[in-house]
Amino acid sequence: MPQQAEVIITNARVLTMDPANPRAEAVALAGERILAVGARSTIEGLAGPDCRVIDAGGATVLPGLFESHLHLFMGGAELAHLQLLGVKGTQALGAAIKAYADAHPDLPLIMGQGCDYAILDRSLTRHDLDAILPDRPILLIAADHHTGWANTAALEAAGILGGRELGAGNEIVMGADGLATGELREFEAKAPVMALTGAARINAGIATGDEPQPTPTEAEKLADSVAMKRGLEHCARFGFTSLVNMDGNFYTLEVLEALRAQGKLTARVRVPFHYRNWRKPADMEIASAMSAKYNDDWLSSGFVKFFMDGVVDSGTAVMLEDYPDTPGWKGDPLHSADAFAAAATEADKRGLQIAVHAIGDGAVRRVLDGFEAARKANGPRDARHRIEHIELIDRSDIPRMAEMGVVASIQPTHAPGACDFPLQPTMDKIGRARWNDAYLCRSLRDGGVKLVFASDWPVADANPMRSIQAALQRPVYEGAQDERLTLHEVLAAYTIGGAYAEHTEDRKGMLRAGYLADVVVLDGDIEATPVDQIGTMQVAATLCGGAVVWDAATA
Repeated sequence: MPQQAEVIITNARVLTMDPANPRAEAVALAGERILAVGARSTIEGLAGPDCRVIDAGGATVLPGLFESHLHLFMGGAELAHLQLLGVKGTQALGAAIKAYADAHPDLPLIMGQGCDYAILDRSLTRHDLDAILPDRPILLIAADHHTGWANTAALEAAGILGGRELGAGNEIVMGADGLATGELREFEAKAPVMALTGAARINAGIATGDEPQPTPTEAEKLADSVAMKRGLEHCARFGFTSLVNMDGNFYTLEVLEALRAQGKLTARVRVPFHYRNWRKPADMEIASAMSAKYNDDWLSSGFVKFFMDGVVDSGTAVMLEDYPDTPGWKGDPLHSADAFAAAATEADKRGLQIAVHAIGDGAVRRVLDGFEAARKANGPRDARHRIEHIELIDRSDIPRMAEMGVVASIQPTHAPGACDFPLQPTMDKIGRARWNDAYLCRSLRDGGVKLVFASDWPVADANPMRSIQAALQRPVYEGAQDERLTLHEVLAAYTIGGAYAEHTEDRKGMLRAGYLADVVVLDGDIEATPVDQIGTMQVAATLCGGAVVWDAATA
């Protein structure tokens, strides 16, 4: 007897992302695999006695989406923080902070997320925050998560009001009075204040990449799993079935493993070894150990994450030429050329994939040089190393990326003016002369570079519908080429492109018989929806491994 379906999704406009069978009307699932994809009459005939039938109502059905760059643990925790996206001006900021503080009287640190660099039409200082709430520690974090602003109470409690020596690329901005202004640039500068939250275990993967000390107890792991579960639920509602975490350690995977044991792991998650600039190539043994222990279709490692620079708005992105508003300043790389080449060579030799945060064109160039050094030392292989963000690139480096098979991990909502992030101050920091080299998508794709899309949540809204709209109708900057893509090119970057980037295109990213049963059902026909309304579309259902992990009808 032919195998029978346990779940059937029918009456659908199925976009399979499979070039051999691009469209269908229905999909049948059995266990954790896709049983068949095809015509409605054929697929409905495969129903078993207890088959669950999902009527898509003529809506689009896609392969489960990839969130190819996010910070899951941190994002889950931050859902409980003060949300400042869209807040502008002294009065609005003060009201938001005071209301949150009143509602959370016992918090050791008031954390705000999504703070605009120009929230007061200038950079915040500790004195601004002191005027709002002087007697409780406050830390506001920029949407990009690379800059924070603390009040005096927070700086004193963290022991950094008088400054502190930090590693390259990190800065506690000091005032003329010899005291910190309140602006904290990059992770090492923010870490002492963030430690006041008591959430050091959750932040260890992004802050240092080390394991939490002391070793967390089972009770502490259970407590931390609440934030992780919250993050997973947030992603499930947006149709994500594969998540590529961009920070991590063993502990991150252990918390995910605990959720799997409880039957609460609702997506497939990859977690890297986070290689900070004080480490040595021999530390790649940790990455190899993580990869050996976690290597199945639900939890895996297999890659190393680096940061090469910061962000444009704070002037910590590394440029080939001086910042227009700061002559003599190009940014300070977090890894020297030789140190990165040595680390990349060791990681590549071990068969590990490498993913590097590189926003400025100088950082992108240094990363490519390191990849090339690894290739020369170890020989070419299908490594699919990645560069994350690429907000500015010298166009002469695009052929290098394509030739070495480097994947571009792009966040469509990060392009200024495309979604939540304003044009300024970012575009002025880049300089009009370079706008044609900024936030490229079409140029990278047409140049032969493989693309994956992501949000970098919680840096930006995780909602892929808003990101898809942003990629389709982003602004064309003055004097620059049109970098918009077609709908199907964008969908590919969220599906088969994501699978390619993690070497799983043989079982994920398409709706094809035998592939993993990861499926997303939208609430309408995305091809018939006007572009300016795609961002309002919702996910009706998300299935991962054949199980319904999000159902809008019952949520």
